[in-house]
Amino acid sequence: MQLQFKIYYKTFPGQQLMIVGSLSELGAGNIDHALFLKLDDAITGLWTLTLDGLAAEDFTYRYFVKDDNFSAYLEEWGPDRQFRADGRKDSSILLADLWRSFADPDFALHSSAFTQAILKQENKFPATKGKSQKLAGSVVVRFKPTVVRIKPGHRVAVCGSSKSLGVWKDKKAIALGNPDHPSWNGEVIVPEADFPIEYKYLIQDEEGKTAFWENSENRILELPVGSVPDTIEVADEKFIFPQYPWKGTGVAIPVFSLRRKNGFGIGEFSDLKLLVDWAAETGMKMIQILPVNDTVAKHSWQDSYPYAAISVYALHPVYINLLEIGKLNSEINQQIIESQGNYLNSLDKIDYEAVMALKSRYFKLIYDQEKAEFLKSKKFLAFFKENSHWLKPYAAFSYLRDLFNTPDFSRWGEYSKPTANLLAVLTDKKSAHYDDIAVHYFIQYHAYCQLLEAAEYARSKGVVLKGDIPIGIYRNSVDAWLSPQLYHMDRQAGAPPDDFSAKGQNWRFPTYNWEEMEKDGYAWWQHRLRHLSTYFDAFRIDHILGFFRIWEIPSSQVEGLLGYFNPSIPYYRHELQDRGLWFDEHRFCKPYIREHFLYERFGDLTEHVKFHYLEEFAPGCYNLRPEYDTQAKVEMNVTIQPDDSPWMRNRTERIVQGLNSLIGEVLFLYAPGTGGNGFFPRNALHFTKSFQELDNHAKHVINNIYLEYFYERNEEFWRGKAMGKLPVLKKATNMLLCGEDLGMVPACVPAVMNELGILSLEVQRMPKNPKIAFGHPAFYPYLSVATPSSHDTSTVRGWWEEDPGRSQKFYYEILGNHGPSPYECTTDVVRQIIVQHLYSPSMWTVFPIQDLLGMDNKLRLPNPHAERINNPGNPTHYWRYRMHLNLEDLLNETAFNGYLKELIQQSGRLEVY
Repeated sequence: MQLQFKIYYKTFPGQQLMIVGSLSELGAGNIDHALFLKLDDAITGLWTLTLDGLAAEDFTYRYFVKDDNFSAYLEEWGPDRQFRADGRKDSSILLADLWRSFADPDFALHSSAFTQAILKQENKFPATKGKSQKLAGSVVVRFKPTVVRIKPGHRVAVCGSSKSLGVWKDKKAIALGNPDHPSWNGEVIVPEADFPIEYKYLIQDEEGKTAFWENSENRILELPVGSVPDTIEVADEKFIFPQYPWKGTGVAIPVFSLRRKNGFGIGEFSDLKLLVDWAAETGMKMIQILPVNDTVAKHSWQDSYPYAAISVYALHPVYINLLEIGKLNSEINQQIIESQGNYLNSLDKIDYEAVMALKSRYFKLIYDQEKAEFLKSKKFLAFFKENSHWLKPYAAFSYLRDLFNTPDFSRWGEYSKPTANLLAVLTDKKSAHYDDIAVHYFIQYHAYCQLLEAAEYARSKGVVLKGDIPIGIYRNSVDAWLSPQLYHMDRQAGAPPDDFSAKGQNWRFPTYNWEEMEKDGYAWWQHRLRHLSTYFDAFRIDHILGFFRIWEIPSSQVEGLLGYFNPSIPYYRHELQDRGLWFDEHRFCKPYIREHFLYERFGDLTEHVKFHYLEEFAPGCYNLRPEYDTQAKVEMNVTIQPDDSPWMRNRTERIVQGLNSLIGEVLFLYAPGTGGNGFFPRNALHFTKSFQELDNHAKHVINNIYLEYFYERNEEFWRGKAMGKLPVLKKATNMLLCGEDLGMVPACVPAVMNELGILSLEVQRMPKNPKIAFGHPAFYPYLSVATPSSHDTSTVRGWWEEDPGRSQKFYYEILGNHGPSPYECTTDVVRQIIVQHLYSPSMWTVFPIQDLLGMDNKLRLPNPHAERINNPGNPTHYWRYRMHLNLEDLLNETAFNGYLKELIQQSGRLEVY
């Protein structure tokens, strides 16, 4: 059999189109043995390859671009293409393919969010075959378009100029089948004399009548020059819809914030089913939640922080519905637990410690009662077999955490560095402590079952569950314990100063050792994402900028101000001097502390600080004493004692803040790995006394270096780093990828995200354009998620009341209203903001549930400031917000639900087309 491959792709100099496949003639799947295609037409970008003498067998293949400019490969979107021989004996076949670009917005609809939930096709049609036998002088044409966006019962058809294609009469169109949905398939036999043929696709309804034709020019299929193939397969063509692109609406709320009747004081996985019912009732297609991994580290309210997971696999026990596990044999214990649960459920906010104490007690009681049968059950054993690679280490870690009363594994003595033998001993079924291990298997099994049940219920209702992947891992986690080589444990991730925090943020997470992760193709990330795809069909990549570069803070410092971008290109001493800067290392890299500004930092405590914390090395010039010369040392050595009076607490806080500000009086930071010869300019250095007291020439040179470093120097470098990682994440699963791209966004980020088909996040009050105060939803890109607020901001109502002047500007400029703006954010103002987002071009508009309820005076919470979920400027924030309404009651609010559905429907975000 002869195979001809034909594909159009316009390359740049240094690029070469290649093909690799499962056949030995196509490299047997080894990219190093891939074949080069031949460029037949540089103007149209036509590439071809012909292979002779092939066996008629099924195989897979894919195209990619070898780019010598970057020593990299550019992959196309989607799984490998499939060729099916189907027992045919054709002597020659032409495979006419189209390049599948990641950047094509249509391919977002091929994610599991649509194929497994929103646009899932339960009933499939068989592929259509030609109605007659192939005769001499004819060609079998097999049409294989890909169409996801189609209603149940509707099907794709093809009609065209040839008699075999109905001669443009839609009643004679050839209906296609979709046994391999979303690929449609059908064939016709076309006389060679009919070529070139023109054709179009159309959609037929349940009765086989034409619903509508595609909105495109006639497609043209010509015979190749030279020998005529027996069969031509036309693959990957897209249906050009006459309607606008598909758009949907979603709701955002953390699982912990859900409230139901007869709950236990916190939202649970099973509550998601009630939320799915409400979403389906109102026409919403997505539920966006925060991370749900286990964060139990200290057994305190501080574990409420959902981004500090002790495992990237384990689910949080707090989200388990106790009543779905089973009842205790002891009626007294059961009554006590249910009574305590009723009390906790009556609270306005989550009492995290009380909820966890109650559930932990129940887990141990029910495990002791059920363990004999549970540990032998087929369902558990299947779960254990599939997940033991993470479940065993997690259970061992949890056991040791409780044994040593700390998650800090560096304090676990002989258990600080796990080995395979050590884990085997810890999880041995014959050990005396095995129940303390197996109880974690029991908990995780039930968490898995309950979240999976909620996920499958959502899919059955056409609703997508969207998860959230934190950018970092918790320093004292099972992941860091098992594989410390994958992380820089001596460094911290955070964010530079922004609207959330003037001093930047320090998340205390170790940063990733990307070089080490690259060695096995980022397997850690691939396994993590595939695991999440069990539950989710879309996910939010927290701080996607971290895949370009992360804001890294040395372990010796506390404030985000003293960080730098990693990776980034440092400045070396000779380069700085070539710029005209006489580099005085002590002046630029050591804290600049002078007598004349100490009083403004410390006031009446100045003399005390000079005596206890500073050393004078020249008249009016000071260094910090060695025990206080880093912020980490200050944090350790200048502390508030439990019995300190309020006056003493305030005094200590003033000293700490003042010392930290002195430590930050530097202009350049040492770049790690350069032996002290490389430097980074400090963020926001213009506000330091050190900068302000330079001569004008030095200020000018340093300012230029600063602007270059933060906005120009690293752009191509960062693009290359991201393109080495993000395509791997994209191909690891079929989930819909959305990136949280807020903050100091490098210029290369939007292009990379668009090139890879990753949706951006558009928050109205945080526009990407620094020259405007507010974003306007009308100008958002299609591949984006539009939202008026997020879990890291105040709600629309809370934001409105924070700054009346700003609200007035927004009222005029964005909403187009006249007259004075109301002080309180009225239901009408909230409605205007919601509607404005609904009519945006964004593929998704997702609203915090608090903002949606703000449209109704009866349903909104009276105090808008009580609706806020997180305050990023507070590193010890208590995450405890709860809905004030039961989900059951919300489902019964028929008037409001109907009103919300009407708004969604009117905006075109409800129908398939």
